[in-house]
Amino acid sequence: MSDRSDIPNGPKRQVAMVFDLNKCMGCQSCSVACKRLWTRGEGEEHQWWCSVNTQPGRGVPRDWEQMGGGYRDGRLVLGSKPTLEEFGGGWSFNQQEVFFRGRGQAAPLRPRTAEGTPPTWGPNWDEDQGAGEFPNSYYFYLPRICNHCTHPACVEACPSGAMYKRRADGLVLRDEDRCQGSQDCMRACPYKKIYFNHVRGVAQHCNLCFPRLEEGVAPVCARNCPGRLAFVGYLDDEDGPIHKLVNVWRVALPLHAEYGTEPNVFYVPPLSPYRLNEDRSIDTGNMRIPLEYLESLFGPDVGRALETLRSEIHAVRAGGRSELLDTLIVYAWKSLFGPFTREPATVTPPPTGLAASQEGTR
Repeated sequence: MSDRSDIPNGPKRQVAMVFDLNKCMGCQSCSVACKRLWTRGEGEEHQWWCSVNTQPGRGVPRDWEQMGGGYRDGRLVLGSKPTLEEFGGGWSFNQQEVFFRGRGQAAPLRPRTAEGTPPTWGPNWDEDQGAGEFPNSYYFYLPRICNHCTHPACVEACPSGAMYKRRADGLVLRDEDRCQGSQDCMRACPYKKIYFNHVRGVAQHCNLCFPRLEEGVAPVCARNCPGRLAFVGYLDDEDGPIHKLVNVWRVALPLHAEYGTEPNVFYVPPLSPYRLNEDRSIDTGNMRIPLEYLESLFGPDVGRALETLRSEIHAVRAGGRSELLDTLIVYAWKSLFGPFTREPATVTPPPTGLAASQEGTR
């Protein structure tokens, strides 16, 4: 396979996001808002461009972390392509039987795949299960979207040139008119956040709501988050929260940086209670979420990031102030979105078909 090369005429700026995992409550408002806006068309039933998984868990698509892709030693590696069964979703239900045939008390709602069989996996299949044993069981939620990577493996793998990284803001987009349905992008993406539309014969993925960004409106996943945990902005905006969380305080980390794509979605890792000993005394030397597990997700710097968060919390409890904690608390919602604070209702609706397109100005 060919050596990875830097993208010529790289983006002028990079739009990025930060998810604060200490505030995510798994309500799925982000994923449902995205679903309602972007993937209601034919062939998109199984597509969840934004998904919220329970960690530790197998995720969606099932066991995506073992499917390969990305870069190894600077070289593109094609992994496996998720199957419809591994994605799950897009099911039908026996609604007629339950709601209109007088069998509601005897017949519960049952999902069925397109083949008419019971599903074996789907989004949130292992929701809230987590890991560990009582009294030290634990879990946390992990929102996932396309990472709009600095070195997108999907762009390099695309044989038709349909995928590209937009110069204006670094978004990874797709010209569906040029997509030939090879699905090499799905194999190359190590995060497995690209879907295939079997009706239209094209691949599709999160476009970070670029028509909204162009009008100064934040992506729908971020605007619909009731927990105020999703930050949006330019990575080089030194006055904005994204730059400070990633580059100054260094508490926001990428997911699986070892994949080599340099993702531009970052996460503030979750704090957790101390573990309890067998006699129910507190083990102040160990947190309930094992550090080793968090390192497997966010890399070796996660311990330092957590220590920074804890030290700032202790400073505030002692009567001090913390710009970092004030930023993460988000007293005013507009501080989440940098230049993208415009109200969606004030935007003139786009021409018919624009909202369904993946194409943007290169």
